[in-house]
Amino acid sequence: PQPKTLPKPPGEMPLLPRRPPAALYVPVRGLLEARVPWGRDRALDHVVERERHLVPFLLTKDALLTAAPPPHAVPLHALPSTIPFPFRPLRFLRLYASAFALSPHPVTVSPTHRLSALHLDEEQAVDATRADAADRLLRLLMLAPSRALPLHLVARIRLDLGLPSDFPRSLLPHYPDYFALSADGRLLELVCYRKDLAVSAVQSYAQRTGGYKIGDPIAFQLSFPRGFELDKNVRKWLDEWQKLPYISPYEDGSHLAPRSDITEKRTVAVLHEALSLTVGKKMEKEVLVKLGEALRLPPGFRKVLARHPGIFYLSHKLRTQTVVLREAYRRHMLVDKHPMMGIRYQFLHLMHMGREEAGKAKGKERKTVRGDQMMGDEYGADGENEDDYDDEEDEEEDEENIEAGVASEDEESDDEDTENRGETGEPQQAAN
Repeated sequence: PQPKTLPKPPGEMPLLPRRPPAALYVPVRGLLEARVPWGRDRALDHVVERERHLVPFLLTKDALLTAAPPPHAVPLHALPSTIPFPFRPLRFLRLYASAFALSPHPVTVSPTHRLSALHLDEEQAVDATRADAADRLLRLLMLAPSRALPLHLVARIRLDLGLPSDFPRSLLPHYPDYFALSADGRLLELVCYRKDLAVSAVQSYAQRTGGYKIGDPIAFQLSFPRGFELDKNVRKWLDEWQKLPYISPYEDGSHLAPRSDITEKRTVAVLHEALSLTVGKKMEKEVLVKLGEALRLPPGFRKVLARHPGIFYLSHKLRTQTVVLREAYRRHMLVDKHPMMGIRYQFLHLMHMGREEAGKAKGKERKTVRGDQMMGDEYGADGENEDDYDDEEDEEEDEENIEAGVASEDEESDDEDTENRGETGEPQQAAN
């Protein structure tokens, strides 16, 4: 006899079987094993190269002007040792005389009126975008499964995020419902998870352009430099990969099969969102890898950057690798320029003025028998001049080596079974 089933109490809904997420219905496909070429994009290389020396310039500016009240002049030896000067500090400051004024006996440095005025403009922009900066930092913490990130890592990317140099004091206390520091002060922790902010840049664009609804598949925007071609098999794989479900970077991806296409698509989504949260839509690869590790991306995630040249561009300029989000640029111009980037371009213009002035002064010095070496002698810079610094020539050699296949895209590998295999393959030259 069949057992009798008790009737449901009135008003109680019958239990429905739990459906696994849509991603679980996706067949597990093997990862792409074909080589994907690297093609040069001169416009995006220019995006990276035009910011040469910008980081030490801004850090020096902050050292001079963020004190309360700002000092009139700082001894050269008192500048923070953490500033990554590309060569001797004295030469660096001389190169940008439009921003830094030097005085001898002993050598001191002070900001010029132009630098001080521009710094005030930057402070106004920081105040005007404080809420936006807090939201972007909050969303970055929301990407982390632990809802926390090392404070030193946030400090390392604070220029990328457009945060002020003293953000632990000037920003975090204004948002106690957003942020908290751990007991030992090493972690920046999330206090409140805002569901209304858990919409990625990809989803937001899809909603604006195509009536996207949560759960719909989304294809990433792709663009390639002129003359760049993908292998037929790679193109076929990419077309199928684009049709896979889009797993939001703000969703839990722990249920996804490891080393599968669907996991790779979510990894791309996380890296894409992290770059979208920056004001310049780019980040040094080394720093992005550290951030990816903190976000607990799966092993081998750095290879994703090389496998998707239509989404990410790896620039080899400035003796490092920089990851640029392609869709954020039209040639060398940002599609949506953040106010902090507008101020940053003004700093770059001031730096360019300093280079021009230094070049003119150097031409005049060549006509004299002896230049002014008093400050240089005092700090052991005698016998050293700007002509000895051949950074641009060295960089051209580095680029030639990369194009010749001397340097592969990723010398380190997270996967033991594919260690020392060139994911980028032979670089493909693409004129742009």
